[in-house]
Amino acid sequence: MPTTRPRRYRSDTSDAEWAVLAAHVPAGTGRGRPIIYPRRDVVDAIRYLDHTGCQWDAMPADFPHHKLVYHYFKTWTDDGTLNRMHNSLREQVRTQVEGRNQQPTAAVVDSQSIRGAETVSRDSRGYDAGKKINGRKRHIAVDTCGLLLAILVTAANVQDRDAARPLLWSLRACFPTITLAWADSGYAGKLVHWAATRLALSVQIVAKLAGQTTFVVLPRRWCVERTFSWINRCRRTVRDYERLPAHHAAMVQWAMIIIMTRRLARHQPT
Repeated sequence: MPTTRPRRYRSDTSDAEWAVLAAHVPAGTGRGRPIIYPRRDVVDAIRYLDHTGCQWDAMPADFPHHKLVYHYFKTWTDDGTLNRMHNSLREQVRTQVEGRNQQPTAAVVDSQSIRGAETVSRDSRGYDAGKKINGRKRHIAVDTCGLLLAILVTAANVQDRDAARPLLWSLRACFPTITLAWADSGYAGKLVHWAATRLALSVQIVAKLAGQTTFVVLPRRWCVERTFSWINRCRRTVRDYERLPAHHAAMVQWAMIIIMTRRLARHQPT
C-alpha cells in the first residue's frame, strides 16, 4: 500500500480532518492501473492549489504529478463526487457544530463580481459597469449559518435578478424545505413575484438604511457577506483563473470544504 506523504503545508489535511473527509473520498473502482498515490495526497494537492493560487504545473514536487491531480479534480467535479462530498460535510456541520437540522428552511442570496485572468475566454466573461470589473460573477445562496447551498457562475455583466431565477430554481429543487430567502435591493422587482408564484418561495428584500453612506452590518445579509470573505481566504478564488465556469464553482466548493473540515475536526471527541 502506498504511504502518505508527511504533512508539510498549511493546506494539507491533518489527521483529524482526514478522519472526517476520508469517508467521502472515493477509493477507486479497482479497474485500470494500480493506485500509486494515496487519495489523501490528491486531496492535499487540490487544497494546496486552491489555498495558494499557484498554477497546476507549479505545484511542489512532493505532491502527485499535476496532470494526475487535475484528472481527479475534473473527474470529481463532473461525476458529482465533489457535490456529494460538500453536501455531506455541510449537513455534518449543521448537525454536529451548529446544532441545527440537516436541511435548512431559509437562505440568503447575493453575488460578487471578480476579475477574470487571461485564461477566462471572451464568451464567458463580461464587464460589470457598476463595480468596473471585467470578468465573471458568482451568485451564491447560503443558509443562515453561512454555509454554501448553491452557486452559479456567469459573466460579470449578467444582472443579479436575471441570474437569480436559475439559482433559486435549483435551490428550491435541491432543498424543498426552504420557503424563505433574503436578498438585497438588486433582486427587487418582478423576481419577488415570480419566486412566489412559480416556486412558492418568499423573497424578502433587505434594503440599505436611509442615509447610509458607509459600511453597516445589515440583518441577514451579513451571513452571505461573511461567506464571501471565507471564500476569498483561498487565493485561487480571489480572481477567476478557470477556463470553465464550472471549475471556478468547484474551486469555491473546495474553499468551503477546507473551512468545514477544519470546523468538524475541532469538534471531534478526543
